[in-house]
Amino acid sequence: MASARTARQAPAPARHERPRPRPQAVRGPVGGTVIRWDRVGRFVIGCIFIAVFALYIRPLWSVFSTRGEAAKRSAEVSRLAGEQRALDARIKALRDPSALESEARSLGMVRPGERAYVINGLRDTQK
Repeated sequence: MASARTARQAPAPARHERPRPRPQAVRGPVGGTVIRWDRVGRFVIGCIFIAVFALYIRPLWSVFSTRGEAAKRSAEVSRLAGEQRALDARIKALRDPSALESEARSLGMVRPGERAYVINGLRDTQK
């Protein structure tokens, strides 16, 4: 004898399912349709979400443009700092009397009491 657990059950007979009819609008007591408040609520929440998102667009745009501007300014500051270091080094070099004299001579200056000579007809070596 087989126990109840081991006995196989016969498959259930196939049911012919009828197509479900389309839901019709629920009529109210006066004959008008009933408002589906769940759908209205979803629509209102969606509109609120879109409005809040629209209010955040301009501040987010401002944040990203400010970051880009800050990066540009930072690059400009580092460039100007390098230029400042170069100018400080030039000032330090020009405080030396020999450097000052060589700079003055490159500009065509002579010391008091020296005789200046101008030689014409030489080919130009400084191009």
